[in-house]
Amino acid sequence: MSNEDQLQDEPEIIFIPDDEGNEEEFEVIMKFEVDGSDKKYMMVVPVDAEEESDEVYAFRYEEDGDDLQLYTIDDEEEWNIVEETFNTLMDEFADEEDEEDSK
Repeated sequence: MSNEDQLQDEPEIIFIPDDEGNEEEFEVIMKFEVDGSDKKYMMVVPVDAEEESDEVYAFRYEEDGDDLQLYTIDDEEEWNIVEETFNTLMDEFADEEDEEDSK
């Protein structure tokens, strides 16, 4: 999957219930798979957060037709892999943006 596929023009919005059952709106900023694994991950940010907020949440997810199941990442080793992959993809995207800006 290319970065163009991951960063869509139209934002993908999902609703995630909080601890009290209130649904909060999140924008999916990236989806990716980790090499050597069949697990899929998504990075989301709260829609109503402050513009300058750096809050990014990561979830492992599974799709079953139209149903989306999200799982929190509790394992520290798994979290480190996801964080490293996300940072690498963001660096690659930033490099591509810089290259386009310099043309």
